[in-house]
Amino acid sequence: MERSGTRRKMPLSGGCLTFRTPPPPSGPWATWLSSLSTKLGRTSTCLPLRRSRIKLSSTTTVLSSLHLTGPVIGVLVQSPRLQSADRRLFIAASYIKFLEAAGAKVVPVLLERSLGEYKELFNSINGLLLPGGSTNIYTTNYSRALRILFKLALEANRKGDYFPVWGTCLGFQALSFMVSSEIRLTRTNSKGMALPLNFTKEAKGSRMFSGFPDELIQELASKPLALHSHKWSVTSRVFYTDHTLSTFYRAITTNWDEKQEYVSTLEGYRYPFYGTQWHPEKLAFEWNQSSIPHSALGIRIMFYLAEFFVNEARKNFHSFSSEAKERKALIWNYYAVSSGVRGVYVQKYYI
Repeated sequence: MERSGTRRKMPLSGGCLTFRTPPPPSGPWATWLSSLSTKLGRTSTCLPLRRSRIKLSSTTTVLSSLHLTGPVIGVLVQSPRLQSADRRLFIAASYIKFLEAAGAKVVPVLLERSLGEYKELFNSINGLLLPGGSTNIYTTNYSRALRILFKLALEANRKGDYFPVWGTCLGFQALSFMVSSEIRLTRTNSKGMALPLNFTKEAKGSRMFSGFPDELIQELASKPLALHSHKWSVTSRVFYTDHTLSTFYRAITTNWDEKQEYVSTLEGYRYPFYGTQWHPEKLAFEWNQSSIPHSALGIRIMFYLAEFFVNEARKNFHSFSSEAKERKALIWNYYAVSSGVRGVYVQKYYI
């Protein structure tokens, strides 16, 4: 028994394509829909149909090139706090969830690998995320991996191979240091607090916030929705007096502690490099700090930024040489372990 309209048969080939005729539109949109239907010439229930076949060879890479399976983003692992008895390398699970929530797959980027191994991995992934933490970014194996990967990203983008990089907190500082080794971080009172963001005049031209609704920008600028959890910062004075740094990056937002202003969001002018000194990933996925704003607005902000960066990674067309190699490299091969109620992170992936 049919609810409305007439059920039509669909021919296998030739003739026309027929379908269930919908009931007439009703309600406040009825007049507009009817006029649109007439303009489009879709009042008929019969559309011309031609038999056609698409042949794909065994070497076709349509699926991978269109990222129908999602981009693969590398996340650099790091060492635990210096005073920690557990010396295993790890990635906080919130960064993995941040990327996966927007449709990406994640590969941990390990330390102490050869240049050749880093190059092979770089040519297999579509973007890189540098997470927050407390590891040494200057003279460690982390620093060595960071320098290699940053140089590869610079070279790729200069050649037209679009490769985005995102840095959060420590990653933000690392992105600054990679551009200007003379940069000096300043101690600030900015740990464990949610703050509004002060948008600079550069913000209007930014890519990072271009997809944000105006009302959400207003909320970010007026309400404490950006969680800051850092002791060290790139002050505005240091940023703008360092010509190399301030001509490579635009400062999109700033914040103040009691005494000084520091840069809290940046992005590259010519390169798809992005940094937040604050933590968008914590807004949805970390629960061990009372200062984290888990409001609906905070969750929206996190998802807009996650979607933005993952969509940036979709513009890159690197891929693993085989599905088996990709699966072997993915974070799926590791387990997220609870850090306990006193841990900085709810869960960690130990690598």
